[in-house]
Amino acid sequence: MALLAERHAPQLLTVVGIGPDTAVTLLITMGDNPERLHSEASFAALCGVSPVERSSGTRQYRRLNRGGDRQANAALHRIVQTRLRIDPRTQNYCERRTKEGKTRREIVRCRKRYAAREVFHLVRPVSNGLLS
Repeated sequence: MALLAERHAPQLLTVVGIGPDTAVTLLITMGDNPERLHSEASFAALCGVSPVERSSGTRQYRRLNRGGDRQANAALHRIVQTRLRIDPRTQNYCERRTKEGKTRREIVRCRKRYAAREVFHLVRPVSNGLLS
């Protein structure tokens, strides 16, 4: 699997928290035709990390999406958990958001969405300022 990841998207393996298994899982989710994904939001929805509105009265919440590709969602979860353990930027983000009153679950949800955005732009780069 490491050879597949190195051959098709070596840039993924340079990112903190992404190993060969995770990279291959995310590449499989994107499929043979990553151009079909028009935006990072569509990739996030495909992975099941786009937020879902859950509101009642005056309180507004967002929760994790239960749909999408569960293997891709698990891969993004592994990326976030690894970053929470070893990446100082993610740890600082977590501390800052905790002081703002966010729960760990909300922080992980936000970081999964961020990781999906990062993966999308690494695998499907923008050409000439416009998406292909």
